[in-house]
Order: sequence, then structure tokens, then C-alpha cells
Amino acid sequence: MGAGSSTDAEREPLLVPSHIEAHSQPVHSRVYGRRWLVLTLFSLLGLMQGMVWNFWGPIQNSAVHAFGFTKSDIAVLVLWGPVGFVPWLLFMWLMDKRGLRASLLLSAFFMLLGAILRSIPLTDQQLRRWLIHGGQFLNGLGGPTIMSAGPYLSTTWFAPDQRATATAVASLFSYLGGAASFVVGPLVVPPPNDTLAGTTMVATFSNSNIRDRIQLVLYAELAAIATLFAAVLLYFPSRPPLPPSVAAASQRLSYRSSICRLLSNVRFLMIALAYAVPTGVIAGWSGVLDMVLTPAKVSQVDAGWIGFWSTVGGCVFGIAMARFADSIRGMLKLILVLMLAGASLASTWFTLTCLSRVTHLPSTAAILYTSCILVGIFINSSVPIFFELFIETVYPVPEGITCGVVTFLGNLVTGLLLFFLTFYCTELSWLNWCLTGSCLFSLVLILFFRESYDRLYLDVFVSV
Repeated sequence: MGAGSSTDAEREPLLVPSHIEAHSQPVHSRVYGRRWLVLTLFSLLGLMQGMVWNFWGPIQNSAVHAFGFTKSDIAVLVLWGPVGFVPWLLFMWLMDKRGLRASLLLSAFFMLLGAILRSIPLTDQQLRRWLIHGGQFLNGLGGPTIMSAGPYLSTTWFAPDQRATATAVASLFSYLGGAASFVVGPLVVPPPNDTLAGTTMVATFSNSNIRDRIQLVLYAELAAIATLFAAVLLYFPSRPPLPPSVAAASQRLSYRSSICRLLSNVRFLMIALAYAVPTGVIAGWSGVLDMVLTPAKVSQVDAGWIGFWSTVGGCVFGIAMARFADSIRGMLKLILVLMLAGASLASTWFTLTCLSRVTHLPSTAAILYTSCILVGIFINSSVPIFFELFIETVYPVPEGITCGVVTFLGNLVTGLLLFFLTFYCTELSWLNWCLTGSCLFSLVLILFFRESYDRLYLDVFVSV
């Protein structure tokens, strides 16, 4: 497989009964009911991390009036999410050496500290803006574990016929948090009403009201993160007493060997790019969706609803497809080909619709809604399928390290995109073409990819 397939020694289970009989199980395995509690706590932390990351984009017009942010500042606030992935190797090492509990606690602590900094109600607006930037960066530091550890959690706690579903739930809840911010922000925070700002008194009152509503949301998010941090601190075991499958108990490569195996595996690098480019582009694109849709005369509230339904649709469809992948195994590549083909068509449709002055295509609210939502559904729903294919391709590399590498690459793409956006933020049609090109690029890579299922082989054949 790729640069080298797993050996028989690497597939040997760590836990073997002392007396192996002819038809006995090679590993004592068991699934525990508490796995749902572990998955729920992890997913809710992902939900809050996504909400905090995407808080400012959907209300960028209100934030400009309330705190004096510029369009470039809004792009930087979104950029702090990818920047938080810079120390991803530290979090992956901690997960590999100390388990998921230690890595998740550190991530939740950074999220809590960031939420506190964002919520300090200072009157000095310049200092307040700096604290908001600092809070967004600290929240970004929670991303490496929360966005990478879903497959690790599913392998550690769930049976083989539930792994893809658990991976989908754990990895997509952070996207669901981003979707929730598209609704919560525009609904709670009023948009600036420049038409009523005829006098200084009315303008001052309007901006003060916007700041109060933003502060209300910041306090609510702080309370939710503090509650989840306390819950994880009280109960979040790294692993169950007995593994749920042979793969969960098998020997894995060391941290250093895993990195070397990943970087030398051409097939892994192919699908890593196929994942990182479209997901990284759509993350940056959706973070400034209000700015993208403003030239099409779409309001802040309507842009929020478009972003909400595109992400929620991706989460629901992704969980459904993951459940399908659990029931019919060995079909991950075919599922990805269909998803990326749909994403390519939908993104092309959306891009050409936004250029209706040139293409003369009909540009109505219904068309913009439909095409934009379809893009989000197809790309976001592919995330858990990609994760499962990564693990199968490079097994026995630990799940956390594998997904840490690909999520870092995805956030690197997002960071580069938002970095360019800080310089080219007046005309954004190029951003739509980047989205279309990324989908086509990913589709071509997946078509030429040769799939393999080493972990599935271990669970199906070695355990019988």
C-alpha cells in the first residue's frame, strides 16, 4: 500500500488471551454504553469551537459599526482558526503519548481562556479589539485536537459497524457549530441601520445596541464552554477498559515512524491533497460568505441562512452517508467520487450565476440559495468519508496523527486563502473560482487513487 503495506507483525493484536482455542476470539473485545457520553462531550466541544471560530463573519457589517473593525480585520478574525493549527504536532504528540483526555483537556482550556478574553467588556475599543483577536487565536488552538481526533475516538470506543457513523458525528459537529453561528449571530445581533443614522444620537444608540447584543452572545458562549470544560474535567476517560475491536487493540507505529510513513506514502499524499484543497477553500469561503454574497444584493440575515443550511445539510447528509458506509463496506472511493462530482457541478453553477452580467444566466434568490447550499452539502459531507479512507490507507499509523496531518493541510489552505483575502477584499469573484477549481482538482485526484482497506481486513478476517 503506497510506500509500503502494513506487516503481519504490525497487525498482531496487543491483547491476546492466555489460552487461544481453535475458534476463540483473538482479542477480548467489548463496547460500552458510556461511549455515547464520550462522543457527546467531544462533539459538543467541537460545536462550540466552530461557533466561536465563525462568530464574526456572519455579523461582519455589525462588527464594523460596533467595534470599528475593517473588512481585513474580519478576515484576520477568521484566519486565527487556521493559525491555531501551527502547533499541531504538539497536540498530536500529546494525544499519542498521553491519550485523548490530556489533549482534549488542554484544548478545552485554551477555548475557555479565549472565551474569557473575548468577553471582557472594556470601554477602550482598541484594547478590546486586541483581546478579541487574542480570544480567537486561543480558540483556534483547540482546533487540532477537536478537528483531528474524531477517527481516533471512534476506533477507541466503537465497534467496526459503528465507526464511520461515530467519525461523522465527532468530526461534523464543529461544522455544525459554524452553521449555528450563521443563524445565532444575525438573529441576535441587529444589522447596522444606516438609513436611520441621520443624527449623531441615533447612530450612537444603534452602535451601542449592537455592542450589547454581541456581548450577550459572547457571555452565552463563555458559559457553555465553561460547562463543557468542567464536564470533561470530571469525566472523560482516554479509552475503555477493553477495546471494541481487533483494530483498536493492535500494535501501532511510533510517533516518529508514523510521520515518516505518511510523508513517504504517495497514495496518502494524493488523498490528503484531495481532502485539504476543497475543504480548506470552502472553510475560508464560508467564513466570509456575507462578503461574497453582498455584491449579489443578499442581506446579512439571508447570507446567514444560506450558510446555515449548506453546513447543516452537509452534516446530515454526511452522517447518512457514513451510516451507509458502515453497512456496505469497501465503497469509500465510489462515495467520494459521487460527492466531489456533485460539488464540482454545484460550485460551477454558483460561480457562473454570480457572473450573470457576463454569462446572462438567471440570477435569482432561489438559484443562489440552491447552488450555494448544494456546494456545502457535497463538500462538508465528504469529510468523515475522507477520514475513514485515510485510516484504511495508512493503517497501522495512529488515527490521531493521520488526521492531524490532513487537518493541518486543510487549515494551511484556509490560511493562505484568507491571507490573500486581506489584500484582495474589494472584488471577490476570484474566491468563487478558487472554490470551483478546488472541487475539480480533488475529483481528478480521487479518480486516480487506488484504495485499500488494511484495517477492515484486520477486523473482518483476523477476528474470525
